[in-house]
Amino acid sequence: MAIKHQELPFLLSFLVLTLFVHRSLAAGGIAIYWGQNGNEGTLNETCASGNYAYVNIAFLYKFGGGQTPEINLAGHCDPDSGGCTIFSSEITYCQSLGLKVMLSLGGGSGNYTLTSNQDAQDVADYLWNNFLGGNVSSSTRPLGDAVLDGIDFDIEMGSTEYWDKLAEYLSNYSNEGNKVYLTAAPQCPYPDKYLGTALNTSLFDYVWVQFYNNNPCEYTSGNVTNLLNSWNTWATVVPAGKIFLGLPASSDAAGSGFIPADVLTSQVLPVTKTYSKYGGVMLWSRYYDLQSGYSSSIKSSV
Repeated sequence: MAIKHQELPFLLSFLVLTLFVHRSLAAGGIAIYWGQNGNEGTLNETCASGNYAYVNIAFLYKFGGGQTPEINLAGHCDPDSGGCTIFSSEITYCQSLGLKVMLSLGGGSGNYTLTSNQDAQDVADYLWNNFLGGNVSSSTRPLGDAVLDGIDFDIEMGSTEYWDKLAEYLSNYSNEGNKVYLTAAPQCPYPDKYLGTALNTSLFDYVWVQFYNNNPCEYTSGNVTNLLNSWNTWATVVPAGKIFLGLPASSDAAGSGFIPADVLTSQVLPVTKTYSKYGGVMLWSRYYDLQSGYSSSIKSSV
């Protein structure tokens, strides 16, 4: 069937509109936290699932204030005996699949803080030499000689100062070779008590905001309004590369804020995906996701 001349402007307009919608609803990725439950499977299994684009190994829960840093991966390994170096090959396997693997600092329990600019510099040096691109042949690296892609800030206690300096010092190491990615998991009340100043440095590549355990800015009882209003603030104000919707992977994964998959895909993601800074979804955590299958049910919509 021949196309009539008068139909061409309409078709061109339709194609332009289709391209615009396609570009504005860009696909995102799923970030997952791994390391806090010995029953969540291996890192290899996590990455081989094909559901995730980013993995945060959690947590380096003790550091700063002159303390000897310590990692805690729950039942996965014993860091005191060097047992966590077994994950070196698994980290490189994940990276071979195209995933970015970060070490997450902090968490909801632990003993961490920063006490000065020098303390921040010392912690940055430690992270560079023990998890990133420095001293890769050192026998003291807790996760072996694998070079992680970056550092995740999940700061929920301790000092409210100097996290911006830690971000700055870590970012400077990108000049040594491979880029050091910086990610963060602030709470959804804006600005975040601990990371607000750090996030204003514009140094963070990915920010997965925790829209859970925070009643004023999370999904509640069929109401997406507070969540989307908060999302709008984060996605338009924070000078970061990409903003992610941080969610519990099941109703058991957090005290509040769980969004049923059908609500997420029909009422939330169609809105968040229209923002240029939309990066995807972060889930807490691999253990709960393994039980619920949440990532599998939302992946095609993210």
